[in-house]
Amino acid sequence: MPNVTVRKGADLKKKADFEQVASQPPRKNLLKLLGPGLVTGASDDDPSGIATYAQAGAQFGFSTLWTMVLAYPLMTAIQMISGQIGRVTGHGIAGNMRRICPPWISTLCIGAMVVANTINIGADVAAMGAAVKLVIGGPAIAYAVSLATLSLLLQIFLPYTRYVKILKWLTLVLFSYVITVFVVRVPWNTALKNTFIPSFQPSAEYFTVLAAIFGTTISPYLLFWQASQEVEEVRSIKDDKPLVKAPEQAPSQLNRITIDTCIGMGFSNLVAYFIILTTAAVLHASGKTDIQTAADAAEALRPVAGQFAFILFSLGIIGTGLLALPVLAGSAAYGISEAMRWRSGLEIQPRRAPKFYAVLAIVMVAGIALNFVHLDPIKALFWAAVVNGLVAPPLMVVLMLIGSKTEIMKTFTISRRLRVVGWMATGLMFAVAVLSVSGWIMSR
Repeated sequence: MPNVTVRKGADLKKKADFEQVASQPPRKNLLKLLGPGLVTGASDDDPSGIATYAQAGAQFGFSTLWTMVLAYPLMTAIQMISGQIGRVTGHGIAGNMRRICPPWISTLCIGAMVVANTINIGADVAAMGAAVKLVIGGPAIAYAVSLATLSLLLQIFLPYTRYVKILKWLTLVLFSYVITVFVVRVPWNTALKNTFIPSFQPSAEYFTVLAAIFGTTISPYLLFWQASQEVEEVRSIKDDKPLVKAPEQAPSQLNRITIDTCIGMGFSNLVAYFIILTTAAVLHASGKTDIQTAADAAEALRPVAGQFAFILFSLGIIGTGLLALPVLAGSAAYGISEAMRWRSGLEIQPRRAPKFYAVLAIVMVAGIALNFVHLDPIKALFWAAVVNGLVAPPLMVVLMLIGSKTEIMKTFTISRRLRVVGWMATGLMFAVAVLSVSGWIMSR
């Protein structure tokens, strides 16, 4: 943590505020500390992510479990840097990119993210509709459009301070994947061995799955979202200010970001781990390796693991979709609005930020519309993953540069530990980009 000069009176007030939170019952204390990090981490396990992890478990069994152990500290570090940039400067990633990047770099990164997010929204909406159909029957497309429309209306008409509470509670649906593991039979000795001892298979398919796992775990939209949500917190909470303007708030706020992000990313990776574990123990073990979507995984579980596991898995798809849609659409809207210097924020009424909400609505509608064209969802997700994998490394380089510049962060430049782990994460994502291209070439 950076050295901070703290004004005595303000420091005592902030210390008293923090002690008041600490003295509250554990449940209330934790809920106050959790916010952008928890929602960002949980939204990473969207239906598209579920499909990726299910494919890994079904195709390669337990041999990809080690990726979650490796990804956790790297993902946590880069997301923590994003959160700190938002809280320190009072601006999101795109707003800070303007200060150090040529316009064409910002335009390329943000444009690619918007395209990938739109495709992801389309795939997530389709998965939600398919999951509802699996559980109760009926027209999948009608369910998909209805759920997506509900999500869009909530984003537009519900203020951030109220909407974020819904998102926090929606994270609980992810426990369905934890519970599912305990209703199937798992060879824990084999699973734990593969968790802590990496194993590789020399095939194009294996390298492609590895690239997809890391590309899903560390995605550009997550970086934009967490930084922007820290900005929303500054705007929506009375007396909170960017740390460059109120350094006395640094001790409690940086501590909160650390706890929030560590728990949020831990939760995200734990759920992903259990999805791989479940599909490896059930589907791979029974020879069901051809899993293309999250709905495929749920349907394949029913005859092997039973109705209860099937329902839990299906409900998780619906809940995570509702959690991920606002993050995907919101990060696109934040990115474009900040780059164009438009007023932005989910706490602001639509009439005061019409361009921000117009972008949000356009991205959501475009994603929904993809379900009405003859678009192969598997190929679409593949190309979305490729775009994310190619955009993430240069974006992370920019993020590391922003976090290290005293002209932007003042006395709050990221710590040496965060720099080391952040650059390790950036190096990993460059390796993922190479793996993606290599896997594609090997499969030709």
